[in-house]
Amino acid sequence: MIVLHRLGHNAEQFHLNPDLILTVEATPDTVVTLTTGAKIVVVESPVRVAEEVRAWRSEILKDALGRRRDEPPARGSAMARVVSSRLGDRPSLTALDGNEPRTTENPPTSVDHPER
Repeated sequence: MIVLHRLGHNAEQFHLNPDLILTVEATPDTVVTLTTGAKIVVVESPVRVAEEVRAWRSEILKDALGRRRDEPPARGSAMARVVSSRLGDRPSLTALDGNEPRTTENPPTSVDHPER
């Protein structure tokens, strides 16, 4: 969420999900139009709103890309439950990274891949 301020006597602070922003216009006040059709007049300039959105998105991407792929999700989290339910009897990630011998139950045949 990004923090913006409604234009008014008190410049009321509020949090906005940037995914809901459709347009930001200066008419001369900054009007943020949401995907829901709602319009909000804010104190910040359109450039400042765009900077806030950019910073929010880059933080999200940095967090997502910063996690190591072989790092398991936090124990008990929703992601851990999804991963464990999907893995079932499959080998662990360490078996796939080359540290353990890799086995295939049904190797592909020419019938499976006629172009080979």
